[in-house]
Amino acid sequence: MEHTVKAFDDDLAALSGLIARLGALAASETADAVQALITRDADLAQAVVERDRTLDELEIQIEEAAVSMMARRQPVAIDLRRSVAAMKMAGNLERCGDLAKNIAKRAIVLADMELPGPMLRPIERMGLLVSQRLRLALTAYAEDDLVRATEVWTRDREVDEDYESVFRELLTYMMGDARLIASSTHLLFVAKNLERIGDHATNIAELVHYAMTGEQLVARPKI
Repeated sequence: MEHTVKAFDDDLAALSGLIARLGALAASETADAVQALITRDADLAQAVVERDRTLDELEIQIEEAAVSMMARRQPVAIDLRRSVAAMKMAGNLERCGDLAKNIAKRAIVLADMELPGPMLRPIERMGLLVSQRLRLALTAYAEDDLVRATEVWTRDREVDEDYESVFRELLTYMMGDARLIASSTHLLFVAKNLERIGDHATNIAELVHYAMTGEQLVARPKI
């Protein structure tokens, strides 16, 4: 029995390691995509696009490892929840990579366009907030930290408020100067992608809570 438990613990540790690697890549992709936009670095943006395949491959590896582990070990209770949560986290993190890639593609286009300069700082701030939330959710998973997971979940509204503020400001620029409509539209999509990455960070926090407690966080608070 001890051998079986040890084998499962080893499998779970390996799976957690893959999640940590995927999470680090997703957070890095997000930060680099925003940096490429702010600095107009088309080469960095292209590198983000090209690295996305690594995230896709890792997601597949995590899903295969989780399914194999469940089939061989037949976990129950918290161990089963951890296995299921790992697969769902992989999907959320892979999607973060896709959204970062979308930001990078727009950064390439925007590198040669006239931008509403004052909007770059709010976009940069939003990118920093989203990256911090994603890393905090991953730390909560790695350390079984229910307090951190709950913090990410309860502060979900912060990213939404940033997005709404950026949305309003960009509309103002678009109405004031027709030359900025195209670039402002791209920036709107960038902000929306960042807002969705924030949602995925919240999803990961919910999965941590579920894995540890068996309870679903079904409604997000309004702050």
